[in-house]
Amino acid sequence: MRVRRHDGDGAAGAICEIVLDRPAAMNALSTEMAARLAQACAEVGADRQVRAIVLSAAGERAFCVGADLKERAAMSDAELLAQRPVFRAAFGAVLGLPQPVIAAVHGYALGGGSELALSCDLIVADETAVFGLPETTVGLVPGGGGTQLALRRLGPGRAADLVLTGRRVDAAEAARIGLADRLVPAGTAAGEALAIARQIAANSPVAVLAAKRAIRQGSGVSLAVGLEVEDAAWRTAAFSGDRREGIAAFTQKRPPRWPGE
Repeated sequence: MRVRRHDGDGAAGAICEIVLDRPAAMNALSTEMAARLAQACAEVGADRQVRAIVLSAAGERAFCVGADLKERAAMSDAELLAQRPVFRAAFGAVLGLPQPVIAAVHGYALGGGSELALSCDLIVADETAVFGLPETTVGLVPGGGGTQLALRRLGPGRAADLVLTGRRVDAAEAARIGLADRLVPAGTAAGEALAIARQIAANSPVAVLAAKRAIRQGSGVSLAVGLEVEDAAWRTAAFSGDRREGIAAFTQKRPPRWPGE
């Protein structure tokens, strides 16, 4: 696991790139790697200077092929059960990041790899990307949020199609069904994700965090409840220093200098 800092909107380190860095194993998630991912997310999520996050991967062949099945093949049932909370913590850490998170997917994103992408707010896929939730083909059920996140992103029919068949989806189909938000040329996913992160980092930190909370908390609730969630987010932003600075910058025709409060 590597963490890279990038500047954004004149702010040093405003963008953080978390890199899955086990290319020899196609970035398969071992117990150690899962623990390191959770730790990296905890550190980045707590850093108030970070305004946007990119989740990318090293190597040319894969974003992540899911759990390390070679490691699991040597595990007893007790050891597999002990690994479970480590994996849940890793996927939960990505899903729980307060800042917007963009997945930059190239090559294979299978099983836990697809689940990591689904845990992000936006998915940028290049033309080499291949998604899949093949757990049922090896006697398992997606355990990193795959059934629930695919359901919310794709709807019940398309989620069932992917989960129950275990089939693979190429980049073009992923973009067509909404599994990928942007489709870009091969080798450019990370660059596009960083460009999106810079756009986000240029906006009000208070408004962006509140808007992400509203989107996440509004998923799966009634419209009436969702509108109350939105109202709470609006109030957070409307009475902040960022809103006052945003209006002042607009009227003075200058770039805003967000206080982030």
